[in-house]
Amino acid sequence: MKFVAFERAKQGTGASRRLRISGKTPGIVYGGEGKPQLIELDHNALWHALKKEAFHSSILEMELGGSTSKVLLRDVQYHPFRQLVQHIDFQRVDARTRMTVKVPLHYTGEEESVAVKIDHNLVNHVMTELEISCLPADLPEFIEVDLSGLTNTATIHVNDIKLPKGVKFVSHGKNNPVLVSAVPPLVAEEVDEAAAGAEAAEGAAAAPAAGKAAAPAAGKAVPAAGKAAAPAGKAAKK
Repeated sequence: MKFVAFERAKQGTGASRRLRISGKTPGIVYGGEGKPQLIELDHNALWHALKKEAFHSSILEMELGGSTSKVLLRDVQYHPFRQLVQHIDFQRVDARTRMTVKVPLHYTGEEESVAVKIDHNLVNHVMTELEISCLPADLPEFIEVDLSGLTNTATIHVNDIKLPKGVKFVSHGKNNPVLVSAVPPLVAEEVDEAAAGAEAAEGAAAAPAAGKAAAPAAGKAVPAAGKAAAPAGKAAKK
């Protein structure tokens, strides 16, 4: 991707504020063999460029002062609540020097996997980007991870995927972190268990109620029988 930047002469809080009011964004480009240089960019063009994934994870061509150089986006500062880019940093790229950068992970084939199609697992994307080290020429725009072979309750680690040529994973102490995990649908089982428990409770409550209803009915029947027998005895005496 290409973008245009302009040299910025003034620096400081006041100068940057005036620059933003005029529709520009202050920035800086550093690294490589050149000295750090203050730059400014058109805010609207920059805002739309930042919405593209490639602007964050690929080598960019910056046109500045009639010459073009290859740079990499390193930092963006946004306003806390306004749609405003307050500052942006770029790093010059040396074709002979390895660099460390985060690239997005693109997951594919999830719906065709056994875990989802047959076992109805929920697939958790534990990591959405991967930090890698490579030469500028080997930098991928993204890394694709095929999930079509995912099975029931399985997990996929970094060592399970094939990285592009010349690309190495930067572990930071975590040698083989989990990228994806398949989890069984526990919610449905919990609902079934809750329904079974409710039915059992209803059955247990109905049993004492039935016993109480039967006991008064039996008690009332005994006096009735006694009253019926008494007149019969008087008739015999006569």
